Amino acid sequence: MARSASSHAQPSGATGCIVFADGSVVWGRGFGASGQAVGELCFNTAMTGYQEVMTDPSYAGQVVCFTFPHIGNVGANAEDVESKGLGAVGCVVRQDITRHSNFRAEAEFSDWLKEQGKIGISGVDTRALTRKVRLEGAPNVVVAHDPHGKFDLKALQLEAAGWGGLEGLDLVPEVTRSAPEEWGGGEWTLGKGYARASWKTEGGADKPHVVAIDYGAKDNIFRNLVQAGAKVTVVPSRTSLDDILALKPDGVFLSNGPGDPAATGSYAVPVIKGLLERDIPLFGICLGHQMLGLAAGATTAKMHQGHRGANHPVQRVGEGWGESTGLVEITSMNHGFAIDNARLPQGVEETHVSLFDGSNCGIAISGKKAFGVQYHPEASPGPQDSFYLFEKFVEMLG
Repeated sequence: MARSASSHAQPSGATGCIVFADGSVVWGRGFGASGQAVGELCFNTAMTGYQEVMTDPSYAGQVVCFTFPHIGNVGANAEDVESKGLGAVGCVVRQDITRHSNFRAEAEFSDWLKEQGKIGISGVDTRALTRKVRLEGAPNVVVAHDPHGKFDLKALQLEAAGWGGLEGLDLVPEVTRSAPEEWGGGEWTLGKGYARASWKTEGGADKPHVVAIDYGAKDNIFRNLVQAGAKVTVVPSRTSLDDILALKPDGVFLSNGPGDPAATGSYAVPVIKGLLERDIPLFGICLGHQMLGLAAGATTAKMHQGHRGANHPVQRVGEGWGESTGLVEITSMNHGFAIDNARLPQGVEETHVSLFDGSNCGIAISGKKAFGVQYHPEASPGPQDSFYLFEKFVEMLG
């Protein structure tokens, strides 16, 4: 699988490679954009939704190894793009990209990757690569693609070794919106795409108003909030507490995003604390969930390999979930950090846990209308077991 750059010659026809900080190299066939990119190597187990995965801002600074072998076979289209943010810097797949076979396709996946400036490498033993990540943790790597197969392996190794990794890194400024935005998107309909309407002119005056802080959000989050009955204003990550309050929110949503929650929390947590002090209802997912925990006194830590995929079982354990306590949801996940559930402070109740490893997947703040989940309930891609969370939040605002 991984070959030493110093003792193994480059295979014939290799136009792509993954170079590790220790000098080991995985060879393959490059596609998409030419060039090189540094990031953390992770794996994703989803069988569908590769385009949504690649445009999820939570993957900023990461290279995604897809465990499902047939990636790219349904092409790419504008409707399945989840954000205009950076997303993943590259992807690794088993099979070569074939011509698309889907009536919704507007472009080949390889052409779309090239337009997005993202590097792809095929012909890789992704099972072996996944085992390496599971055993050794998520490594820092450089992915490179040159159509002529010319690589300076020593320079690529030094770049991988010199990158500081995601711990302590705030990537949110690279993926957040630059200005407030009234969200006008609705549900998707085959043949019509996503509905577009202004809540200011389309009967939204009486709906509860959610201000969503964009730490690197996926668009389907906002669509689900609208579907659950809210009107939504999206604001940049560094929006001040006073500016948020000036929008007169009935509730505030804390979005997903990339990087280390402690790093982003240096400016986000004081705002969240201010919202908690004013008893404004809060709902956070992924990075937003982690920073809600930080604001309530919890701690976060980097995981050995993280959770990424659309098949993660999560059990409801908190007393506040009533008759639903004990039920299991199959969820979509993408995170490399987690709240330390061994050191939850008083007043923070654990509501959901992973059935894979027991890690925290949900909290509620005692005495407050504030809760968060570690997974991605917007289900894009992924199962739709968790839409009830959006309904639960909007019901709080009435």
